[in-house]
Amino acid sequence: MGEAWRLAVKADALRLRAAMIGAVRRFFEGKDFLEVETPVRIPAPAPESHIDAFPSGDWYLQTSPELCMKRLLAAGYPKIFQICKSFRAGERGDRHLPEFTLLEWYRAAADYRVLMKDCEEMLLWVTSALGFQGGLSWQGKAIALAGPWERLTVQEAFARYAPISLTDALEQDRFDEILTAAIEPRLGKGKPVFLCDYPAALGALARLKPEDPHVAERFELYIGGMEMANAFSELTDALEQRRRFEKVCAERSARGSAICPLSEPFLAALSGMPPAAGIAFGLDRLAMLLAGVSRIDEIVTFTPEIL
Repeated sequence: MGEAWRLAVKADALRLRAAMIGAVRRFFEGKDFLEVETPVRIPAPAPESHIDAFPSGDWYLQTSPELCMKRLLAAGYPKIFQICKSFRAGERGDRHLPEFTLLEWYRAAADYRVLMKDCEEMLLWVTSALGFQGGLSWQGKAIALAGPWERLTVQEAFARYAPISLTDALEQDRFDEILTAAIEPRLGKGKPVFLCDYPAALGALARLKPEDPHVAERFELYIGGMEMANAFSELTDALEQRRRFEKVCAERSARGSAICPLSEPFLAALSGMPPAAGIAFGLDRLAMLLAGVSRIDEIVTFTPEIL
């Protein structure tokens, strides 16, 4: 099988992908969002327990544009979005590439519930613009897109699908294992679902819920059993954010994983950031859904193996 043939057979999927990205842009422009570009090579990515950044000289390739985008929020930009390449070492599979395309958008004066509405409206608008009739078919099953979509708390998901309780999963350090094996494959099968209100310890960059500080205002969007997005009501407490970053660094150090420096400009800007919400949405995976394919290789031009 020649390289020209392998690239040529992707033509329809690549045209669909291009139309999708154009429709996404039109949606956000119609909502008065400003499209921004931030640097891909940065001195310090946000530390995350199970995400590894690629070194680039003394700096790093971004794992997400969020730190720079939040600094723009702190500078007074109220609604921004970006479509960009992000990079994560060691991520390769049917749904993962080490270099992938993210859509991120941020709103000042908003919380994660507003982003849920954005997701519902965007997906319905984009699919309609591309000629889909209110839904998708993926892996032989129809998925309706008309809102509102289900809001399922992490506590409820463990009670419904997991072999052990959420409390036991956290105590046994098996949260990610059980979420991936027992819960994720069952989410969003007939209609998208927001898995929301994560335990506070898994809040990452999300603020805690005022009425229940045991959970963070975080959600992940699932469609057809596939995670599509990760969103927060943003934490704006710089001291708390530093404490969380340092905790992640300590966990990584204990495992022998590489540790990146903290982004001091981000932490300095955080105290001036207004209440806001932000989301990272995987455009490669959306292209997979639209094209009806099960492997990410089928909706990108080149994979690492043929470069």
